[in-house]
Amino acid sequence: MNRAAFFDVDGTLTERPSLERRYFRALRHEGKISLRNGIAWLAEAARLIPSGLRSVLQGNKVYLRSIRSTGLRANRVGEDAPFFPEAIECVARHATNGERIVLVTGTLEFLAEQIARRLRCELMTRNVTAEIHVCATRLEEEDGRWTGRMLGQPMFGKAKAIAVWWYAQNWKLNLAECSAYGDGALDEWMLASVGKAIVVNPDSQLQATARRQHWKIVNWGREARLRTKLARMVPERAR
Repeated sequence: MNRAAFFDVDGTLTERPSLERRYFRALRHEGKISLRNGIAWLAEAARLIPSGLRSVLQGNKVYLRSIRSTGLRANRVGEDAPFFPEAIECVARHATNGERIVLVTGTLEFLAEQIARRLRCELMTRNVTAEIHVCATRLEEEDGRWTGRMLGQPMFGKAKAIAVWWYAQNWKLNLAECSAYGDGALDEWMLASVGKAIVVNPDSQLQATARRQHWKIVNWGREARLRTKLARMVPERAR
């Protein structure tokens, strides 16, 4: 099989807020983020701002400096983030077709691994066995604590497309036959890398791009339920 399905996670497989935002909130609730870390984050943000707001939001992990990498309750937030039911069915369908499944996400790697484990369990309940690969933002760790630095680049924007191309080269994939799923503008490069781009609950920028590129648009979860409810409220003659 020379096909694969690439999935963003936040807002595509799981409901928002993002996994990292859930993690930040949990750490703050546990009192793990110090004032010193907050000041350090602001200093790093000021350094990154010439590269754009996305670099500040996606590439600044200084708030995690010296926080334990294991053993905290906050580290398990990926175990509780709700899946879109349609997302699970979609992954199952690709896996049943013998396609490789890859999560390509800007979230932290250990949180993405939790999502992958949960997906495998969900697929097993449907009698589907699949190997789910993870390509996510990696953090540097020393003596069981995060340093606040990343290993390599954060997995967003063009980095996602580079990851897709890397898998294509190593697995001898026919990208024209591969699929990709994303919900935001930072997924555009990944979506453009494959022959079958599917946009999930898109933001306005991605929706405009999807229409221009003739990419398929789907609505999952709350968005889908809201659209169905609104459709039912409109009288037949008005449709």
